[in-house]
Amino acid sequence: MSKVNRRQFLNASATTAAALGVSAATARAALGANEKVRIAVAGIHGRGAALIKSFTARKDVEVVCICDPDTNLFGEVVKSTADRQGRAPRTETDVRRVLEDKSIDALVVATPDHWHALATIWACQAGKDVYVEKPASHNVFEAQQMVRAARKYERVVQTGTQRRSAPHLPEVRELVRSGRLGHVGMVRTWIIDHRRVIGRPADSAAPSGVDYDLWLGPAAKRPFNENRFHYEWHWHWDYGTGQLGNNGIHAVDLARAVLDFDLPTRVTAGGGIHFYEDDHETPDTQIVTWEYPRMTLVWEHRMWNDQPLEGAGWGVAIYGTKASLVLHSGGYKLYEDEGGKVVQEGGGGVGDRQHIDNFIDCMRSRSRPNCDIEQGYLSAALCHLGNIAHRLRRNLAFDPSAVRFADPDANRMLRRTYRPGFEVSDEV
Repeated sequence: MSKVNRRQFLNASATTAAALGVSAATARAALGANEKVRIAVAGIHGRGAALIKSFTARKDVEVVCICDPDTNLFGEVVKSTADRQGRAPRTETDVRRVLEDKSIDALVVATPDHWHALATIWACQAGKDVYVEKPASHNVFEAQQMVRAARKYERVVQTGTQRRSAPHLPEVRELVRSGRLGHVGMVRTWIIDHRRVIGRPADSAAPSGVDYDLWLGPAAKRPFNENRFHYEWHWHWDYGTGQLGNNGIHAVDLARAVLDFDLPTRVTAGGGIHFYEDDHETPDTQIVTWEYPRMTLVWEHRMWNDQPLEGAGWGVAIYGTKASLVLHSGGYKLYEDEGGKVVQEGGGGVGDRQHIDNFIDCMRSRSRPNCDIEQGYLSAALCHLGNIAHRLRRNLAFDPSAVRFADPDANRMLRRTYRPGFEVSDEV
């Protein structure tokens, strides 16, 4: 990883270069007001299928292509998409084929985490705008390269932490900025839920219709296993980022959206696999602490018990010297410091529809979206730093300006080794 400080990184300007036959200079600057936005969706299992429903709910959007290395998913998704928009999308297994189509305006990336960066960077190089699911990347280096690609090719890149677009967020931000809470010394984030036991199935041949080598992409070559495939990939380090990257990213990003902090000076982590006796690699129980000069940020999850914190199974609690603010999935409550009485509350939902609307609006205006990839990078980086501290079992000093640990072992985990043909390179 190049030793460039954060200010240099975020302000760096890159020279324009051709990629996939299309350059930023030849990509159209903005869509016409009445022009239909043509979208392709990469990764259609689970979240991808849900995003197709959200995008096709808009009359000015057409999903023209769906892409997945598992062709077994195509039938139902093609039919349901055609039913909603009146025209069936075409299908592809390789995102590179999708990006060759100059008529496509944007790529929605809903793949496993290990594909997020590469698909996003390729799309930017091909002159496409991008909506990329959370967490933005599989590691810190990748997220930095995604920012570089977005800026170099002048692309709109929205990260899928949709609570940034929740209707009540401006009200919450104003509460904090007005000084109503006093000095904020601690922020607590969490999710408490039950996740199923996945067992220990044997490795096997990939199912018919699955291009498993393409599914692996940047990840190391390993035999197919159903526990390292659809959804359960979340709990394996080669492809996922555990519950911290899966659901913690939403809470950490929301806390950042309210308080405007970025990277810490120290990170520690505790926990482990305390419940599962199966193929889980990522922790079922985890507490991460990020230290800032005058604030501590904490993440907590347990995947085997439903007892809530602050009355919610998922949330963000912002503790101030005058009052405390608790954000839950659809709204917030403000508590007075003495007595804990609720003195104000509000809500407006999670922000799913508004986040999609914001992305399309920014494609037309060429403005930065609500969760621009730079914000996606910083929030994802917090999750990655927490997982590095967990995996090394160390208390790690961190330089937020240089984006480097003091520990060389930790620095090696800021990026990964890539398979030939699927590299996220130093130059984008």
